[in-house]
Amino acid sequence: MDRFEWGDDSFLPGEKQVLQQRGVALYDGHEKTSFQDGILVLSTHKLIWKDVTDRSRILVLHLSLVVFLEEQPSGFAKSAKIVVHLNAVPSQKKPGPVSHSANHFIRLSFRDAGEREFNQAFSEQLQKRLWEQSLPTATPGPQGGRHRAGIMGIERSLKQKQKDTDKDISKAFEDLSKLMEKAKEMVNLSKTIAAKIKDRQGEISEDETVKFKSYLLSMGIPDPVTRETHGTGDKYYSELAKQLSKVLEKQLQECGGIMTLTDVYCRVNRARGMELLSPEDMLHACELLESLRLPVRMKMFDSGVIVLQLQSHDEERVISDTTDLVKEKTSLTADELAQLQGVSVILAKERLLLTEKVGGVCRDETVEGLRFYSNLFLTRTD
Repeated sequence: MDRFEWGDDSFLPGEKQVLQQRGVALYDGHEKTSFQDGILVLSTHKLIWKDVTDRSRILVLHLSLVVFLEEQPSGFAKSAKIVVHLNAVPSQKKPGPVSHSANHFIRLSFRDAGEREFNQAFSEQLQKRLWEQSLPTATPGPQGGRHRAGIMGIERSLKQKQKDTDKDISKAFEDLSKLMEKAKEMVNLSKTIAAKIKDRQGEISEDETVKFKSYLLSMGIPDPVTRETHGTGDKYYSELAKQLSKVLEKQLQECGGIMTLTDVYCRVNRARGMELLSPEDMLHACELLESLRLPVRMKMFDSGVIVLQLQSHDEERVISDTTDLVKEKTSLTADELAQLQGVSVILAKERLLLTEKVGGVCRDETVEGLRFYSNLFLTRTD
């Protein structure tokens, strides 16, 4: 407690309030103090404790004295606390509530919760150390007087900050440039291997060829459509839609002819490598699939789930297969159907709902979840 000073709740130039919490008590180490019910204010420069009952009692702790924080969870009849470990008492310190303390830490007891948010904000301010960036308001003059920092000093400070920022950005982009160079090497390698496979088709078995092509597919799209290569507007979205259709057609065939838009987004961005697509660009391109008469189209179910499916995808066959499968198994949930058909749970549920819509199955809603049975009202004859 001997690091605290008597003060007020005013802020220095450039200082801002970060967070405020009521119901906070102060402990000198493990010892309880008379400062039991107060408002704790965290600023960019200091910690301020204000007594609720006596507004004249205001304590100030400068953040420069804080070494590190430690969080103590609440227990039986005990409130959560933040342990603040402190540096030694500075030589030029203003008077405070305690002249000397054997403890090198204080504890902040949060009676009304909020300790997690406060601890996170407190830690962030300690990392930023904004109090070190504040310019001195006055410096000793040649005549023993004091004068404010001039415009030249401010300009020098701003230039130095800009140099430090540029240096950090340059260092960050060094690794990014290396990664992009490596990605280009991988794309060139995939093109070379693909050409060799094509030239030596007779010397490589069909299974090896299929396996090798699957490896190439996992490496990514060789020439992804971007705004830099195809401009903006309708042309960009049209070319993007064509590339999506070309890339996804085979994958959709392997997935039963249908795939959720979220799965498509993840797969396409993984294949594009560094040239990531935004969700908006993906959606706009998918909306053009049907108008461009491509083999892939977008569909939205009644539940709001959006999927991409092949033009050849036969919903009547899906309904028939689902009806037969439910009849064979007596009853099915979406999770069970997903395991049987090798599709996601979302698509399995949509197949069951689609089959229910045409009368193929009936639902049973219980505390265990949604289960579907054969529709005996339409199929039973006795």
